[in-house]
Amino acid sequence: ADAAQMDRAHMGKIERGERNVTLLNLLKIAAALKCRASEIMAAAAL
Repeated sequence: ADAAQMDRAHMGKIERGERNVTLLNLLKIAAALKCRASEIMAAAAL
């Protein structure tokens, strides 16, 4: 959450499926993980 510059509580809700991830947040998470957003989507089988 810190590396993606996101609130930890919000990130937790996304991880637990309580919130949908926005495109902007998906891009922030991908940048923090040093991967492509498409890789995250593929891993989630979306």
